[in-house]
Amino acid sequence: MKTARQVLESKPTQAIYSIPPGATVYAALQLMAEKGIGALLVIERGESQIVGILSERDYARKVILMQRTSRETFVRDIMTSAVIYVRGDQSTDECMALMTQHRLRHLPVMDGDKLIGMLSIGDLVKDIISEQRFIIEQLEHYITGTAHPQV
Repeated sequence: MKTARQVLESKPTQAIYSIPPGATVYAALQLMAEKGIGALLVIERGESQIVGILSERDYARKVILMQRTSRETFVRDIMTSAVIYVRGDQSTDECMALMTQHRLRHLPVMDGDKLIGMLSIGDLVKDIISEQRFIIEQLEHYITGTAHPQV
C-alpha cells in the first residue's frame, strides 16, 4: 500500500494551486476552470498557512443556492475554514477513510508545517485500481505458473 507522498510523486503534475481569501469567487472559478481542478487552497498572500479550501461544492451550495453572484462574493465568505489534511506518510487507505468519513474530494498533504501537495479522490481511486490490477496479475501468474516479466 502506498503513502500519500508516493501517490503525489506519481502524479504527472505536482502543482499546488491557491487563491487569497480576498479574491472574488469568480476569479477562483476562472482558475479552477483553467487548471481543470475542482478545489483551491485558500492561502493568505505572503503567508504559507492554509486558511481554507474552496471547492465546486462550496460554490454550488453557498453562491448559486443562496442567490449570490460570483463576481461580488469573496472567497473568504464561502470557503471551508476547517481544512482536513493528511501527512505524507499516511496510507492511501487512511486517506480514503478520511475522505469517506468527512465527504471530501480533496486532501492537502502536509510534511510538518509545509504543504507538499493536494490529493483528489480521483488520484486515490486511480492508485488503488492500479495496485489491485498488479495484485490480480501476480495471482494469475502464480496460479498459471508463468513468470511475471516485472518481478
